Amino acid sequence: MSTPLLKIKNLNVSFLSQRQRLHAVRNVEFELHPGETLGIVGESGCGKSATAKALVQLIPRHYADLSGEIWYADQNLASFTEKQMQKVRGKEIGMIFQDPMTSLNPTMRIGKQIVEGYLRHFPDVSSKSAWAYAIEMLHLVGIPNPEERMNEYPHTLSGGMRQRVMIAIALACKPKLILADEPTTALDVTIQAQILDLMKEIQRKTQTSIVLITHDLSVVAKCCDRVLVMYAGKIVESATVDQLFANPQHPYTQRLLQAIPRLDKCKSEPLIPIEGTPPNLSLPLPGCGFCARCPAAMRICVEQSPPLLHLKDGHYSACFKHDPRMSP
Repeated sequence: MSTPLLKIKNLNVSFLSQRQRLHAVRNVEFELHPGETLGIVGESGCGKSATAKALVQLIPRHYADLSGEIWYADQNLASFTEKQMQKVRGKEIGMIFQDPMTSLNPTMRIGKQIVEGYLRHFPDVSSKSAWAYAIEMLHLVGIPNPEERMNEYPHTLSGGMRQRVMIAIALACKPKLILADEPTTALDVTIQAQILDLMKEIQRKTQTSIVLITHDLSVVAKCCDRVLVMYAGKIVESATVDQLFANPQHPYTQRLLQAIPRLDKCKSEPLIPIEGTPPNLSLPLPGCGFCARCPAAMRICVEQSPPLLHLKDGHYSACFKHDPRMSP
């Protein structure tokens, strides 16, 4: 096994307000290896995006508290100042945001937005060379007539084109790691497939590592090597893609898969929704966050938070039913 490119230890993120503290990410730990695609899945509000933004310190410190260790290439990014992080963002770690219309500057031409970030990290490159390189990047991500697109504004492009521009900006400095925060959510199915195929092809050529944030398990099945399932700010299951779909172990993962339409199921067989709502993360949560919605919950699930237990072959699940002490 190769040395991890990224290693997260005991990551916690809590958002502050005048009256309460919302614990969005709780004791998250994982590793990412070179050339690997790691999917992070879960329903809205589970802490996926907060985890990704915390990795590159995009959560304002006056608005939230962050603790834990974020080891990237033997450096703890959690201890970096803002000036130090500016050298990491873009050059070492790129990010593809969920909505390109709000992420791209509507007052700047596409070409200038790509060139600006590139020249920030490579100031010795001439403007002419940077402009030619930006055209190459648009060609790489599959935008037709890139020379013409360079002079257009974001609002003149389709949603799929804007997302391709975001990918071009994220890849411009050839980062070793890409954080993709639901990059296909606002796109139709056809364009979504094109964007996912594009990301896989670029990864194959560049050996870039990817953390893919999504709520769509079909995207995970198509693109990822390993998966983290998050619920109420915690990782409740960690497995390879094959393990997760063939043999899900955590009750939440099992219910997620039961709620997805499948072609191999009888048409008369109803989908099983997950009843109830996630817990309020501004209140103390001593036990398992899923116990109120879990049909197999026990008393200990309310009183204690289950650890992430190793099952076999790198498959982990945070559920007391896997604890050896619970065996009859």
